Amino acid sequence: MDKEHYTGLIDRYRSILPLAEDSQAISLCEGNTPLVLCRNLEQVNRKGIKLYLKYEGLNPTGSFKDRGMTVAVTQAVYEGSRAILCASTGNTSASAAAYAARAGIRAFVLIPEGNIAMGKLAQAMMHGAIILQIRGNFDDGMRLVKEVAEKAPVNIVNSINPYRLQGQKTAAYEIVEALGCAPDFHCIPVGNAGNISAYWMGYSELAEDVHNQGTRAVTASGLAARPRMLGYQAAGAAPFISGKPVEKPETVATAIRIGHPQSWDLAQAAVKESSGWFNAFSDEEILATQKLLTANEGIFCEPASATSVTGALHDIEHGKISEGSTVVCTLTGHGLKDPDIAIRQSSTELINIDAELDSVKRAILENL
Repeated sequence: MDKEHYTGLIDRYRSILPLAEDSQAISLCEGNTPLVLCRNLEQVNRKGIKLYLKYEGLNPTGSFKDRGMTVAVTQAVYEGSRAILCASTGNTSASAAAYAARAGIRAFVLIPEGNIAMGKLAQAMMHGAIILQIRGNFDDGMRLVKEVAEKAPVNIVNSINPYRLQGQKTAAYEIVEALGCAPDFHCIPVGNAGNISAYWMGYSELAEDVHNQGTRAVTASGLAARPRMLGYQAAGAAPFISGKPVEKPETVATAIRIGHPQSWDLAQAAVKESSGWFNAFSDEEILATQKLLTANEGIFCEPASATSVTGALHDIEHGKISEGSTVVCTLTGHGLKDPDIAIRQSSTELINIDAELDSVKRAILENL
């Protein structure tokens, strides 16, 4: 086999993951996602800021969940589990179903009835998961999953599973490897809050390595060894802003429509220790940013992903993110996860013409 062939994040990062040496990696070659520098956002350029997008929508099932799922399912199989279980707003169910199929085990997923994007539901169905639609929201599903796991021989693969966060922390390693050091600010959407916790874990481990090696905590370029973590939520599902759970979260950004974050304490610690902050934005602002990225940078992400860029642009404009900073925004999922939302807000019209050369030429010239 070609030694340069990428085989997934477990093979790449096994030395920093709590997996047995003889565990067989259950992988779909996840990770190694692009870090894209924004070039066309005027409000960024005039501030001298380098804004990078960690495009996690290019993972195998289209979201960052694959990073944690490969490690969680690898461990579940190593322990002899025959089934995994999760509650999901969509992306976790798609990822769990795919990795269960890869491993040859069963996946059970609980989803909120009527509140899951069709792209994500299609994935879970095609991968053969047993799908249980509950008359409730994600938080109800999470409560039930924890209760069921106490009585049934299944492994939970939500982010309360510590192996999930271990896999997700590898994104921080990839960012530091790409930049040569950590960014000044890291912006991330917050729903269940596992991802912001995982990134902070990764950055902290890398900073500890720097400390143990006796090198400077700040690199020659001036970038900090650990970034300030900025967590952004949708206004209708913003428990970190209100300081308490939200009983009936509502937002078009289905991936972060969560009122009871399971990683509450870890996320709070990440923001506090990094001198970061939380903020929340309306659905209208989030969708406007989604369109901004597609039109100006050619990047199509799902609404929840756009929340990180909404927050970054807001805080750049208001001076909270200083001029000349290096900023990374995590885009958690691909735009095709929720095509219905994209089509509904698109201003592009279909132009019906005759199948004739003159008609095509005329339509092109009229729209140049």
